[in-house]
Amino acid sequence: MNKTERQLAITLELQRTKLIRAEDLAAQFETSVRTIYRDIQALSEAGVPIAGAPGHGYSLMDGYFLPPVSFTAEEAVSLLMGAKFIEQRWDTAYGIQAKSAQRKIEAILPEAVRKQSTRVQETMRVLHPMGPDTTGMVRSYLNDIRNAILEQRKISLMYLKKMPGSDGKRSNQRVVSPYGLTLVRENWVLIGRCDLRQDIRHFRLSRMSELSVLEEKFRLPPDFDLNRYQPPDDRSEHVLVQAKSEVADKMMETLHFYIDRVEEHEDGIHFHFRVRYPEEIMHHLLGLGGDIQVMEPESLRVRMREMAKNILKHY
Repeated sequence: MNKTERQLAITLELQRTKLIRAEDLAAQFETSVRTIYRDIQALSEAGVPIAGAPGHGYSLMDGYFLPPVSFTAEEAVSLLMGAKFIEQRWDTAYGIQAKSAQRKIEAILPEAVRKQSTRVQETMRVLHPMGPDTTGMVRSYLNDIRNAILEQRKISLMYLKKMPGSDGKRSNQRVVSPYGLTLVRENWVLIGRCDLRQDIRHFRLSRMSELSVLEEKFRLPPDFDLNRYQPPDDRSEHVLVQAKSEVADKMMETLHFYIDRVEEHEDGIHFHFRVRYPEEIMHHLLGLGGDIQVMEPESLRVRMREMAKNILKHY
């Protein structure tokens, strides 16, 4: 980055951040604090209204705004591909805005950059599986939950669990304080505090029904940060599967989240999984047929045997 590019980047950073220290700018642009001082002086002499507060940092005077800068072809492609992703994966409201943003970006690009970015985009394509999380219902819920998060209002929903509870039922009513949304392996997941469990829980939007936003408000815990949040790893059950080498790659792709370690043996490849409960991966294993064999635990071996017998009854 040359001096002119750095000074422009400093101006944009000051525009984005209300107050920033010279030390932080030096670390960001990988230069010395003395160089930042010289850049700030040069910008001030060029007419950029920069205010400096000793011991606090630099800021731009209120009302100053740098006009839009031009994009390189790579920057334009990054923005346009990102907009396409949002159009496909977010709710309808953001999809419309993403489409509008694409048109605006394309409109301000110089002809040469627009042609170059178009050529790059023609060699790249954003695709996602047509699963349950692409349905209109999920997109509608995504919009409602997003608004509830911003307004800090609780939501009510019926939730379908993977496995029946102690009462034998798979679905029950939940009231949740929504903290945030995250896209995990092509599935939208709500992270929030469940009134029933009195703790933070995760809810897949594709398993929700009868969702409604309540008038009741909640307060986001001051120490909760979605970007730093790490869910507890409660996968304490061990599953050992022996597999033929022909299906090893498929298992690595479909079950990578659960894999603890992989070992090569004379009788085949041994996959060690960590799961919450053994049945969690049973439907994946059944799809591999006779190319795999469950070694542990015995309870899963029995369940696999029972399922295979039930399947055989139909053929």
